[in-house]
Amino acid sequence: TPSAEREEGYYFTWTPEELEQILGPERYRVVKRYYAVGPDSIFEGRHILNRTKNHKDIVDDLGMSEEELFAVIDESKKLLYQERNKRPLPLRDEKIITSWNGLTVSAFARAGLILENSQYVDCAIRAVQFIFNHLYSDGKLYRSYKDNHAKHKAYLEDYAFFISALIDLYEATFDVTWLQKAIEVEAVMAEAYEDNEGGGFFMTGRGHEELIAREKPSYDGAMPSGNSIAILNMLRLNDFTGKSRYRERSEKALRAFLGSGQANPAAMSEMLVALDYFLDKSKEVIIVVPEEKGEGLKIFMEAFRKEYVPNRVLVAVKEGKGLEVQAEIIPLLKGKIASKGNATAYICESGSCELPTTDLEVFKKQIRSTDKY
Repeated sequence: TPSAEREEGYYFTWTPEELEQILGPERYRVVKRYYAVGPDSIFEGRHILNRTKNHKDIVDDLGMSEEELFAVIDESKKLLYQERNKRPLPLRDEKIITSWNGLTVSAFARAGLILENSQYVDCAIRAVQFIFNHLYSDGKLYRSYKDNHAKHKAYLEDYAFFISALIDLYEATFDVTWLQKAIEVEAVMAEAYEDNEGGGFFMTGRGHEELIAREKPSYDGAMPSGNSIAILNMLRLNDFTGKSRYRERSEKALRAFLGSGQANPAAMSEMLVALDYFLDKSKEVIIVVPEEKGEGLKIFMEAFRKEYVPNRVLVAVKEGKGLEVQAEIIPLLKGKIASKGNATAYICESGSCELPTTDLEVFKKQIRSTDKY
């Protein structure tokens, strides 16, 4: 019925009767076995087509060759796809929400960095540009966008997740513009949302509607809390910029949420990640490459991608004007060079660097070393 077609899951599910009618008895016999369509429905009287057995076992059960099996399955998929296209599309919430996009950008940027996938990074860049074009106006962030309008003043999580996304995008592109934007937006958040006396951040900023009490969210559930990510952002910005105020503010916030006997760490998993970062000797991984050739960066990055290096920031830059510009934002870059025209890595902790190296094996050893707490 038309009303049933709008129910959750209807578009993607089937009844055995529908399958047999569309496919015919012979194809249905194969599809039923291949996708484990049994007497018990999986989703509210309907079936999600899901293979639960190895195709070789299915071939033996049906008494047919692998080629015959896959020929039937491919033909059946086309028939089912054609039939499904006749159904009304699922309803979709058309709002673009800043906080959720921030999480998504971080996922694409990090995946692009680790998997060396430029398409993921490009996707992250487009999303961030959209937010700046449509959801960031007069130095303020907005929460949602729909029908060509930005609506509602941003909440803490919108700022925190977006700032984290900008930092992740810098590490995926080494375009210092994104780091500058992260610093800019973080300053806006600090001005309007931070509890300067008690530490941490309120959910709503100054200028939001007046409430009986201003909540300071700290529970990490299906999504992390705004405060957990905001603290991580400050710790990362401290490592990039060397400005101790970020670390001081993060410590004050951590004490506010974890410094009493009433704290419930089991419900604050992401904040414990921030605490681990705070207590650890975080690494600053810096790679400087000659201006005329950048292939050395690729070799170092290939090694970096294969290592798990938590609690770190990553910087890569070519010598020349680009290095000078970035050094104004990232003071650790001052005095760093590509030794003898070769890509050179500097592994630092709290601004104190090990001997620079052009040797890949030494680089691997340096980023693997740990000296926690």
